[in-house]
Amino acid sequence: MAGRIKAEDVALVKERSSIEDVVREHVTLRPAGPGSMKGLCPFHDEKTPSFNIRPVVGAWHCFGCGEGGDVISFVQKVEHLTFTEAIERLAQKLGLELHYEEGGRPRDGETLGRRSRLVEAHRVAQEFYHHALLNAPEARAGRDFLRERGFDSEAAKRFGVGFAPRGGEELSRHLRAKGFTDEEVTLGGLSGRGSRGLYDRFRGRLVWPIRDITGDTVGFGARRLYDDDRIAAKYLNTSETPIYKKSTVLYGLDAAKKSIAAERKAVIVEGYTDVMACHLAGIEGAVATCGTSFGVDHIKVLRRIMRDEADLAPARVVFTFDGDAAGQKAAMRAFGEDQRWASQSFVAVAEGGMDPCDLRIAQGDDAVRHLIDDAVPMFEFAVRTTINRFDMSTAEGRVQAMRAAAPIVNSIRDSSMRPEYIRTVSGWIGVEVEQVQAEVSRAQRMAARDAKEAQDTPALRDADSVPEPSVEEARAALPTPDLRDPIVFAERQLLQTLLQYPDSFSPDDVDKVSSDAFTAPAHRAVFDGVRGAGGPQRGLSVQAWADRVTQAAPLAVHGLVAELAVASLPTRMDRATGLPERRYIDALLMRVQEVSLTRKIADAMSAMRRMATDPHTDPAQARTLSGELQELQRELATLRDQAS
Repeated sequence: MAGRIKAEDVALVKERSSIEDVVREHVTLRPAGPGSMKGLCPFHDEKTPSFNIRPVVGAWHCFGCGEGGDVISFVQKVEHLTFTEAIERLAQKLGLELHYEEGGRPRDGETLGRRSRLVEAHRVAQEFYHHALLNAPEARAGRDFLRERGFDSEAAKRFGVGFAPRGGEELSRHLRAKGFTDEEVTLGGLSGRGSRGLYDRFRGRLVWPIRDITGDTVGFGARRLYDDDRIAAKYLNTSETPIYKKSTVLYGLDAAKKSIAAERKAVIVEGYTDVMACHLAGIEGAVATCGTSFGVDHIKVLRRIMRDEADLAPARVVFTFDGDAAGQKAAMRAFGEDQRWASQSFVAVAEGGMDPCDLRIAQGDDAVRHLIDDAVPMFEFAVRTTINRFDMSTAEGRVQAMRAAAPIVNSIRDSSMRPEYIRTVSGWIGVEVEQVQAEVSRAQRMAARDAKEAQDTPALRDADSVPEPSVEEARAALPTPDLRDPIVFAERQLLQTLLQYPDSFSPDDVDKVSSDAFTAPAHRAVFDGVRGAGGPQRGLSVQAWADRVTQAAPLAVHGLVAELAVASLPTRMDRATGLPERRYIDALLMRVQEVSLTRKIADAMSAMRRMATDPHTDPAQARTLSGELQELQRELATLRDQAS
């Protein structure tokens, strides 16, 4: 067993470690009187800074949550380390060699704490991947991918981009040769363990190192390059590990934090290449999430760095989204969290829906800078996105748009700005200012009533023991599927079979069914997880398959995935194979497809009836719709023939 670090070494590490430098890696500080500095606390959410440090004393204390201590306790708490791991981490940065009691240095492989070992393994992996990108003949596809997007070898070096060889064991062998154990490389998510031993987690993909705020590589994001890649997902990220929590990590933050702190402006983009494009174009405060939506923990991290404080001039947060439906949905989700910022939020959407990387390729660096500079307020984007769903050429559409926009106007933090916003929105919709004012007042009364009802409702659980769900989680809640509906019950059986017996399905089986074929929103979300996990894959254990689906599915249905993976199927198994009979699976597939086609046919017939009563109907459009209807009817007839 490893000996304790000698007391004199602990004292030396503490003496030489600058608490100001260590804290600044996580919090942007400003003067707070003689000998003191302050910033937003990294351990609780606040809008006015109450976290203080005294560099001369080497101590920190938060007057908001009551936490405090020295530089060692800060590293322990902020990075979730043991006392020994915190000392070893600080010593590593200082270049100090530690000495241990009980027989000198620890056993080989235990010189550093677990976190340090995992971080070192990732550093070695990053070097290995980058060398492969520059030198391996099979990495040409990766080099071509970067070149086509305007990134040369210097850009690849700057961002540490690499290539994972296709063989599947090269990195694992390299890490073993460097002294890392099988447990360390699997625990860190760099390798997996199969029946034949270790295999590389990423194979035949372009990889980006994901670094934490201090610059340590803690994971990787990998992009598909080859059509025969067995994993269908375009992007594959490191699964959560002891050093990698995707809800708190932002890609590019280590390089962006200096700019964010100096300019008090952060730019949130959607992908690794977008971060690269922005930084190369001079937008050095750009960051991106890593395989997850932008959430509450990401906001907390950025607020501390950009000094998003209520008593300072507003900072600026710019979100870039694609112009498609998914981008609009992401923007509205970001607007839902807008109250968590003290800063002003903006949205930048390029013409044609191009992301920053595509925009840089098409129009150059200036276009990327103009995109960010010309961002519109989040409020304006949210209102326009909302009212565009309605037909404002009709009185009914205008009334619906007004009612939908009113709660957004009411949610504006600065109430003094509401009269001006009300006038602006009335012009967009084409109604009188007084009408919008009345609707906003109504929305205000309803919000107050809802808040009072929530306050008066007795708590059904101990608020201290069970954390409240975040706004994003609450909005992601989906209604429980009604299993009394035979169609919904058939959907459930299909999902159960997909999760419990993936080997019973071929890729074609899953391709036959679209997500919108499921009538229950929760079932639709689970099926999205099945697709996001790459579809059923032979040779994968049921547990590993269910885990992949869980990771790919929305948080709101994680519990449902677990339930479906173990719930009993109301059918007999084939005695020879132990799997559900094929005719049972075919019947479920046919039922779900039939319902989807029937619904589309009904929608098309309804549209044709509306056209028949509209004197302005375009005859060509009517003929096109008629042809689509006939094709849908043929598909349904063919499906029923196959079933019979």
